[in-house]
Amino acid sequence: MTYVVQDNCIACKYTDCVEVCPVDCFYEGENMLVIHPDECIDCGVCEPECPADAIRADTEPGTEKWVEFNRKYSELWPVIIERKDPLPEAEERDGEDGKLEKYFSEEPAEQ
Repeated sequence: MTYVVQDNCIACKYTDCVEVCPVDCFYEGENMLVIHPDECIDCGVCEPECPADAIRADTEPGTEKWVEFNRKYSELWPVIIERKDPLPEAEERDGEDGKLEKYFSEEPAEQ
């Protein structure tokens, strides 16, 4: 089992999860985070820390596509090891439907 970040993170990018991760397996895009599925140790401490409820175990229904999504972008984006402020529109976008199609950016976070 591994954990993955889903589209609820897009346009929010809360980083509370990064603070508790013992193996630094989070990677940062311009407007979301992903988890490298091969680096995640399945501890689950990140899941309850996510205010956007965007982190799920890969054993949950519908997560198959997110495992590959997380793998792809974790290999392109920089690792994030410290908590940062969420995006300015985080509260407004939290829980919004269709965020992958509306807002997702493939760009890595600025360093």
